[in-house]
Amino acid sequence: MKSRRTLLASAAVLAALGVLTACGTGDPAAEVKPEGKEGPGLNLGPDQKRIRSDKDEAAAAKLPEAVRKRGTLVVGVSSGEFPPLNFHATDDKTVIGVETDLATLVADALGLELDLQSASWENLFVGLDSGKYDAAFSNVTVTEERKDKYDFATYRLDDLAFEAKKGSGWTVKGPEDVSGKRIAVGSGTNQEKILVDWSKENEKAGRKGVDIKYFQTPTDYYLALQSGRIDGYLGPNPSVAYHVASAGQTETVGKFSGAGAGLQGKIAAATKKDSGLVEAYAAALDHVIANGSYAKVLERWNLSTEAVEKSEINPPGLPRVKG
Repeated sequence: MKSRRTLLASAAVLAALGVLTACGTGDPAAEVKPEGKEGPGLNLGPDQKRIRSDKDEAAAAKLPEAVRKRGTLVVGVSSGEFPPLNFHATDDKTVIGVETDLATLVADALGLELDLQSASWENLFVGLDSGKYDAAFSNVTVTEERKDKYDFATYRLDDLAFEAKKGSGWTVKGPEDVSGKRIAVGSGTNQEKILVDWSKENEKAGRKGVDIKYFQTPTDYYLALQSGRIDGYLGPNPSVAYHVASAGQTETVGKFSGAGAGLQGKIAAATKKDSGLVEAYAAALDHVIANGSYAKVLERWNLSTEAVEKSEINPPGLPRVKG
């Protein structure tokens, strides 16, 4: 687990680039925003003043009786540091982020108290299998393979994004727009596969391929972007959106489905298959979408472009890996 020092170090790097200021509390990492930006910044402190929802009796009625009597919704989230998805506040104890906020809304709509528990990615699914967790809210993408064991209620789009320096005048709509560009990407990621495929497509069409760059840490590619050593970065849209909102010197220049061409990827609340919970989650999500609290949470974390109009139960997922 990354410590409070990591958050402070990240803020220090951004401050060194002259791109953020601290506000309000005197803690240099409690609230950050780009210099000159009006209004509130990103709250990284333990007092999140979370957006809440009223109870939806119809959704609550869909819960299994045992869960209603227990009165809590036990939700697993990844224990890593993945802003703005889930990460630790400046007290190094409180878990914050968009996933935590959305889980809070679902618990509210179901009339339950949220019992949030952190685990490694692998142990999230072990916990679902054993019944330890009622749900996982941890940026879980719906896949056909996962649907064999789990039920899903969707709540966000699964998107990737290109990030460039503000004012670059660059827009990425397809492979031809990255021809000859120096672009950073994480090794072994789905976005790397997409970028490699685009590079090959360009070369096949007689255009220059992509000059793909790899860095060890996000700080490294931020610095490379600011110094002009790379033209852009392709990463998960939430990470890009978080950096754009907190740094203020970059912009999103293109956004694409994390599933690649032909399918829009979806992020969902995952629960053990046939647990009897997925319909309650979908109803609760539809309720918070309708009452506006869902939109406020996404806006808070700069993820409004990933909003869904309604929650879907077990929609088409990423295809099975051919082996």
